[in-house]
Parts: sequence; structure tokens; C-alpha cells
Amino acid sequence: MNIANQQELYTMLMNAPVGICVLDAKSLIAEIVNDSYIAVTGKPREKVLGHYHWDTFPEARPYYENALAYVVAKGEPYSVSEAQVKLVRHGKEEIVYLSFVYMPLLDSTQKIQKVAVWLMDHTQEVLQRHKVEESEKFARSVFYNSPVAKLVYTGPQMVLQEANEKMLEIFGRGPSIIGMPIMEAVPEMKETYLFQAYHRVLSTGETHTETAARIMFVHNGSPYYGYYDYTYKPLYDAQGKIYGVICTAIDVTKQVLARNKQQEAEESMRGAVELAQLGTWSIDVASNGLTYSDRLIEWFGYDPASKNYTEVIPILQVEDRERVAKAVAWGLNPDSGGLYDETYTVIHPVTGKKRILHAQGKTVFDPEGNPLRMNGTAQDITIQMELQSELESQVKQRTEEIETVLEELRITNEELEQTNVQLIYSNQELEQFAYIASHDLQEPLRKISAFTGLLEGRITAHLDEKSQGYLGKIKDASARMTKLIRDVLAYSALPKDDQVFVEVNLEEVATTVLEDYEVAIERTGAKVTWSTLPVIKGIPLQMSQLFFNLIGNALKFIRPDVQPEIRINCTLASTEEIRSVNLKEGHCYYKIQFADNGIGMQAEDTKKIFHIFQKLHGNAEFAGTGIGLAMCKKIVQNHNGEINADQSNKNGAVFTVYLPKI
Repeated sequence: MNIANQQELYTMLMNAPVGICVLDAKSLIAEIVNDSYIAVTGKPREKVLGHYHWDTFPEARPYYENALAYVVAKGEPYSVSEAQVKLVRHGKEEIVYLSFVYMPLLDSTQKIQKVAVWLMDHTQEVLQRHKVEESEKFARSVFYNSPVAKLVYTGPQMVLQEANEKMLEIFGRGPSIIGMPIMEAVPEMKETYLFQAYHRVLSTGETHTETAARIMFVHNGSPYYGYYDYTYKPLYDAQGKIYGVICTAIDVTKQVLARNKQQEAEESMRGAVELAQLGTWSIDVASNGLTYSDRLIEWFGYDPASKNYTEVIPILQVEDRERVAKAVAWGLNPDSGGLYDETYTVIHPVTGKKRILHAQGKTVFDPEGNPLRMNGTAQDITIQMELQSELESQVKQRTEEIETVLEELRITNEELEQTNVQLIYSNQELEQFAYIASHDLQEPLRKISAFTGLLEGRITAHLDEKSQGYLGKIKDASARMTKLIRDVLAYSALPKDDQVFVEVNLEEVATTVLEDYEVAIERTGAKVTWSTLPVIKGIPLQMSQLFFNLIGNALKFIRPDVQPEIRINCTLASTEEIRSVNLKEGHCYYKIQFADNGIGMQAEDTKKIFHIFQKLHGNAEFAGTGIGLAMCKKIVQNHNGEINADQSNKNGAVFTVYLPKI
């Protein structure tokens, strides 16, 4: 290559819109650095040129030193597209997104002499794309008809616990696969690394994110390849243990295919020597002659063939012509520094096709400051500008959607505040009722009982048997009313939030309650047995009430001429049992059963017995207020558990209590 050609290549390299740095292969010292490279890296030229590459970029060394060493050792290029890099630019650390290539340059003996670093800054494009993606995620999370696919996996077998309709569409399956191990439900996933990624999240607790992952699914018996952005986030139980993941997936197939086409176009531009993929041009100031590369001739539909460069102006879009002409004239002025940088639209004179070009140039001046030649390059940015316009449109649209949603949320919040005021008013009325029940109702009852006793002592001897029966009924009614009021107050006091949960030994609770029932047990001849009972976190008084009511219930509803038997048994609840009573899966619960051989109940009565004031028998048969079992249910639910009598029948009652394990 002659000196003139070398000078032109050097000039084009120095004015290329792509950042270029040439390193010595052995020392990695920067020998050539163009303005675009300095602009992208934000490093002073004197800190780059003539310096060891990794001294200039210590922040990138841990990530790419081995890659550069591999290029030098093997002579093979290394490239990265839109890599997220922490780069110190202009003295400040920034997060940027760069595409770059380490390209080995060989001499005539095929030995590596230099390494060219090609560098392009995609930060604005990536950040703009991220804004769109974030706004889309927010909008999808708000609307029920969101296109976001979501699912939940649990357990070591990666069981599909939940999946929305969008996710099932991606799988190409129906809802019948829910509850199955995903590798059985969707066997083609065995060919992916999703199972390994899932277990890595389970073991590390780190969120796993993949962008544009290529995954094959079988739809209608045929393989379908799609691209998906997905995230695995860990799910924690109450003990802080990871038991599964929640996955959010977005089908980005169209975007990836579009981006792949763009990347293919960019790759075709780079080739063996990326500069050859740029359109190049040159203005000879002395003759006003203009020279184009073949690519520019194709883009412009015009070969200037050393004609006056001003003749190309009419090919530009009308609104660009005057601006470009002035920019060229200013670039040829020494006061401008010789720089030319413009974006304009070219209209092909034959096809009428419009093409947006970004042109940059640099003027060469003689020692007296007279312009000799302006050399430059042009890049077709039509696709990028269209994408940017589309991204801006999408951001505007998503912003309007978000504003609409926020307004709806504001209205909903006002409605919730109004409902809360009504609840506060209702609670105040309930407190007033409790006060009346505690004071205003009990006081007349005490007087009725007292005066009835006095009256009985004075006139019993003068009453016939029937009148004495009436007096007895008054006393019984007063006693029942007093007990009913006390039970109602006890029931209303159960859900207090200021109760403190402590360790409660249920073995000790059962022993104490049985001591309280010692007379009743001796009177009925009841036989009481139980297995070892655990220690739980709970409210001691309420646990005593629970055992007192359930054991008392068994001692009350006994069969005539049958020795009562009460059995208390404790085991750990199975997963199926926990699911059947709608408790939290993944948590451990004790299953405590109180079984007797009393009169039992019908299957249709096992639900309603837990309602307040609900009794299956009249007072003549069995005394009571119908509040005891309602109190039991409320106590168990206060302890985040559940109670049922589903196993009861006419041969005896069985109450099953589920309480969380410590």
C-alpha cells in the first residue's frame, strides 16, 4: 500500500463514527486512537495513547483481560454485543452498554502484530428499550388481561403449582398440567437448562434472569421455537426457607427476530474490515470534486465522478439541503476545527426511497491553515431512527396507560378509606354492645336471681307444686341468661391483637383441664387417654379454653349405659391434609384429634356446629348456650390454624385441630 493510500486509510480510521483503537499485540500499548473511541470511553487522549491498555481501563480488566489474551494467543476475534459495563468516563463511574470487537491484525507471515479494538456505544438505545420494558411490565401487572405469563414452581421436582393462561399458551398445554412436575408435563423442557437454573435459585436464593432465551415447545404436535425474557425469583416460607420460585416470562420472539435482522445487517457491515462496511467520501477542496465509495453510490443513486460536490445537495431532502451545505462550508473553515457531523435524509433519484444517513468528516489543512481535503464516512441509521421513534411512541402510550391506572387506584383508595371509617363506626357500636352486655344486662339479672332467692325462702312453703315449678323455671332461665352473656363476652374478647404468643406445653394444658373435670370424669366413669402432646407458640389462656371446651363437649354428649371414652391423639399433618383445610402449603402443622364414643352427629351438621348460638339439641336434653364450639373455632383461627368435625358420625364425635408447628 502506497503512502497516499495509507494516509487515506488512516484519515478514514481517525474520522470513523465507530470507536477504534489499535494495540501492539505484545505490549498492549495503544498506538492509534480515533476521536470516536475517546468520545465513547470518556478517557483523556493522553491517558489512552501510548499507555498500557489495562492501565487505562482497570475497571474492565477483571471481565475482559482473559478474552483479549485469548485473541492475542489464538489469533481469533472476540466480540460482545450490548455488554453492560461499569466504565469511568470523565472521572465518574457510569453504567454503559457497549458492543465491541477484539480483532487480531496479521502481517504477511500470518503472525499477530496488532489488535484492533472496535467500540460502539448503545447506552441510549438500551436504556430507552429498558424504559419501554419496565413500563410494559408495570402495565401488565395492573391489568387482569395482562399478556405477562406467570407461574409458580415448588419442590425439588419442579412441580407446577400455578400458571396463568398466558403461560399455558406458551407451553401449548391446558390447565390439566397444573400440579405435575414440569419435566413430565412438558417433556421437551428436558432439553433446556431451565431445570438447572431453577435448582440454582433454590440453593442460592439469587434471582435468575435470562434475556431472549431460545426455547422449544411443542404446539399441536409440532415444535415451535420462541424467544423469552424470563425471571426466576425465590419464594420463602415463614421460616425463611426457599420452597419454590415465581417465574415471569415475556414472549420477545418478534423483537428478537427483528433485532437479529438488525444485527445481521450490522455484522455484514463489519466483515473482515469493518471500515469497508461504512460508506466513505472525500471532498477535494481545490477542485470541489467529490468521491464516493460504492456503498454511497448505491445509497445516493448518484456517482459524482469528481464533479462539483455541491451538485449532490439537490438529492437530499428539501429541509436538509441548506443546513448540510452550511455545515460543509463551516467544516472547511479553520475556525471550526475541521469537524463535520450531520444527519440528513437522502432521496434516491430513481426509486424515490428515503434513507437517513449520519455523516462525519474531518478536514485536512496545510501548514498555512488552508483546507486541502475533507474525508469522512457515512452510516445508514434509518432502522435505528425508526426504532427510536417507535420506542418513544410506546413510552408515551405506556405513560398514558399508567396515568389512567393511577387515577383508578386513587378512586379505589378513597373507597377503601370510606369503608374503613364505616368499620371503625361498627367496631365502636360493638364495643358499646359489649359494655351494655357487661354492665346493663348483668345487673338486672343479678337482681332477678337475688330477689327470686329471697322470694323462694319466704313463700315456698305456701306454694303448690305447680307454682314451685314456675319459680324453679325463673331461676333456671336467669342462670342460663347469665351464662349466655358471659359466653358472648368471652367470644367477643378472643380476637384481641395485643395478646402475646409464648411457648405453650399442650401436655400441661391437658393435665390441668382433666384435673378441672375430675369430678365429672369420676361421675361418668369416663376413660381418657392421649398420646404425647407438643409445645406450640400460642396464647395460654385460649389454649386452656380450647381443651376445656372440647373435653367438656365429650363429657356432656355421652350415651346412656355406655362407658364414655375420650381419645386425644397428635401427629404431623400431611401435605394433602393441609391443602384440604386451605392452610399454607410448605408449612408444618400438628394434627390433634379429640375423639369420643358419644352420641356423635350427622354429616350435614359438622359445619354448622361451629356457628355461634348453633345447638343440635334442646336444653331439656343437653344444657348449653351454643357458643363453646364457636369459641373453639375462633381460638384455632387466632393461632393461624383450622378445626373441623368432618370425621364425626352417629358413633361418636371427632374434632380435628390443626396448629402451626414451632
